[in-house]
Amino acid sequence: MKIYFVAGEASGDEHGAALMHSLRDLAPDCEFFGRGGPQMKAIAGRAFTNWIDDAAVVGLWEVVKHYGYFREQFAKALEEIDGSRPAAVVLIDYPGFNLRLARTLRVRSPQIKIIYYISPQVWAWNRGRIRQMARYLDLMLCIFPFEAELYNLSGLRTIFVGHPMIETLAKRRTGEGRDPNLIGLFPGSRSREVRKIFPVMLKAVAEIIAHRSETRFEVAAASETLAREIKSFLARSPLRERGRVVTSDSSGTMQRAFSGLIASGTATLEAAYFRLPFVLVYKVSWPTYLAARLLMRTPFLGMPNVLAGREIVPEFLQHEARPKAIAESVLRLMNDPAVRSRMALEFDAIIGKLGETGASAKAAKAILAEL
Repeated sequence: MKIYFVAGEASGDEHGAALMHSLRDLAPDCEFFGRGGPQMKAIAGRAFTNWIDDAAVVGLWEVVKHYGYFREQFAKALEEIDGSRPAAVVLIDYPGFNLRLARTLRVRSPQIKIIYYISPQVWAWNRGRIRQMARYLDLMLCIFPFEAELYNLSGLRTIFVGHPMIETLAKRRTGEGRDPNLIGLFPGSRSREVRKIFPVMLKAVAEIIAHRSETRFEVAAASETLAREIKSFLARSPLRERGRVVTSDSSGTMQRAFSGLIASGTATLEAAYFRLPFVLVYKVSWPTYLAARLLMRTPFLGMPNVLAGREIVPEFLQHEARPKAIAESVLRLMNDPAVRSRMALEFDAIIGKLGETGASAKAAKAILAEL
């Protein structure tokens, strides 16, 4: 049985790898093809393309600049699917590429099952696309409970499998105590994010150190490539002796740190799982920000706030991402036990909505049942 996968970001690679393991447990003869990251490639082998470093761009302007690259990769993906003749194509998040691929495949290869795992967040920016998606997807596997109702109402068969993050993070608990002088910095999983967000985080840390001289920081890098980029920033910073860079161990940093500064994305839910008090910091190019503001149908960017329906984590976005304001918010989290406790209790309620462990196994069973 051949299955073709497409994941375009680090989190999608991690969840895709877990899904591959579950599929192999249930159907050892499965063959995997496609494109994703190093974790998926390690399972699938040479026939799989690791394109994460190039594919993980963010923002309207970045996509426009890389249009030629994505057009070429789109053509190659179609060629690979034609050549491997899979029973199913499993698309993991990454909507800009994957939704176009699904629409094209429905016309070109109607016999192939098209399955989407980890729903694109169209409910946040364009709910009208849900009915369109129902026309070219066979099955949606969603990770948030409210998504299933939205998709099923459109006629798209949808199964809530739970969030794969739960099973992954449960295995990463260390039992470490928190260091009251350590701040965790999580500037994102893409180079563009790091370049925009990390300098702001460093300036905020400098403000914090001015009030708490014993403060140190740890930067979680999503890859060796990003670690080198972050270290080059640090080498030019007067704070270079106060911090260190840790690669591929964001869960460890989240359990060691006393508070955090986190770019939007999966890391916000990971922090909630580990009960790390944090503030959200995010910046993109102005064209991307203005376009997003026009399209967004939710007042919040961070998933903990979206799931809670109110701001439980302070959000500092674009022009509001000012170092002094960010530092003041972090200092409240570090100095006020009551504020920390309230946020942790809110996190517990949010994580409780995401289901139990076993999302990857449920998703694998649903895919095999579809085939």
